[in-house]
Amino acid sequence: MVSFGALWLPILLSAVMVFVASTLIHMVLKYHASDYRALPNEDAIRAAFRGANPGPGQYIIPHMTDMKQMGSPEHIAKCTEGPVGVVTLRPNGPPSMGPSLVQWFLFTLVVSAFAAHVASGVLPAGTEYKTVFHTVGLVAFLAYAAGQLPAAIWMGKPWSIAAKEVLDGLIYGLLTAGTFGWLWPR
Repeated sequence: MVSFGALWLPILLSAVMVFVASTLIHMVLKYHASDYRALPNEDAIRAAFRGANPGPGQYIIPHMTDMKQMGSPEHIAKCTEGPVGVVTLRPNGPPSMGPSLVQWFLFTLVVSAFAAHVASGVLPAGTEYKTVFHTVGLVAFLAYAAGQLPAAIWMGKPWSIAAKEVLDGLIYGLLTAGTFGWLWPR
């Protein structure tokens, strides 16, 4: 087995590589540019939200407090009338990418650390590149990609967007796998 401490370089470098790749995906390739659309009559909808003064959080419309309400004539009528959806509201204020970028980088470190933990427990020093790549890549892919599917299943996220996010997860998983395969202790 390989000590977790011996894997600090592939953990850090793979996190940096994923961070850079995600930046290139969003800033150069821009295939996520169409993921969010504007609401029709956005100003009126924003005014309605401001009037209701909801705090930051996740909301579902139409709302129900108990699953028994799902079959009630009132709830069915609201769903039929529409709209039906999930809305996430953030705190008011100017956009700031800094905190989100820091959190994203910390997440990439956590994913790499978990992949290192799994690999260090099952792979000895000197394991061939392909085996390290396979083990680490599978863990990283699952961490980056699998969580996107429940949002499509339960929250109504369009499958086309979830598929792009799974593709991102595959790219991030491959980068993580390649980094660990390259730097695995010999």
